Amino acid sequence: MERLGEANGIFAINLLKMLGEEDRSRNVFFSPLSVSSALAMVFMGAKGDTAAQMAQALCLDEGEDVHRGFQSLLTEINRSGTQCLLRTANRLFGEKTYDFLPAFKESCQEFYQAALEELSFAEDPEECRKHINDWVTEKTEGKISEILGVGTVGALTKLVLVNAIYFKGRWSEQFDRKHTRGMPFKTSQEKKTVQMMFKEAKFKMGYADEVHSQVLELPYAGEELSMVILLPDEDTDLAVNE
Repeated sequence: MERLGEANGIFAINLLKMLGEEDRSRNVFFSPLSVSSALAMVFMGAKGDTAAQMAQALCLDEGEDVHRGFQSLLTEINRSGTQCLLRTANRLFGEKTYDFLPAFKESCQEFYQAALEELSFAEDPEECRKHINDWVTEKTEGKISEILGVGTVGALTKLVLVNAIYFKGRWSEQFDRKHTRGMPFKTSQEKKTVQMMFKEAKFKMGYADEVHSQVLELPYAGEELSMVILLPDEDTDLAVNE
């Protein structure tokens, strides 16, 4: 699973660079694991050049047992008994008239806990779209209500792979609301006043020379999960570099 974690990390950085190419001034928020686990299911059903190209894009070694690795990773993420709630769910929605290989469906269920639900995209794509959105809404506790916009599925749609991820946690060291106040925040283009939290406590902190940034780790309750924050130096360009 260590090799898979490294591959997912490289994939996440590569994807961030791509997402930031169009407009480097906008915020980007995404879940790399959601993308990689969904694409890994597609990779499982691919062969030849397609499989080779997908392995390259996902930074995976075709010779390794990739899917066993994802199985272990997803099991660890979704384990119970933690103080933070972190859940990820995969599901396939397939056209009911399409003959999906039983081995593919069984492998998706075994390795990714992803059942294949049959829908009639050919007869009513809009109702199928709403049904998939409802599933995502349920899995994200209502936080995401429309993952598929109008027109994203049609009568020719054969398979939709969906990943939903939900997290809820409390800081190990709580912030006091009364200490929150407006402070200047610098973007690459301007300075603006934003509401900033304050907390005096001991945290793990370091400095990354490669990106000229301070690195701060803020643990959540139980200290199994953390938020890692990078604060670039005053004169550092915030653009994502190669």
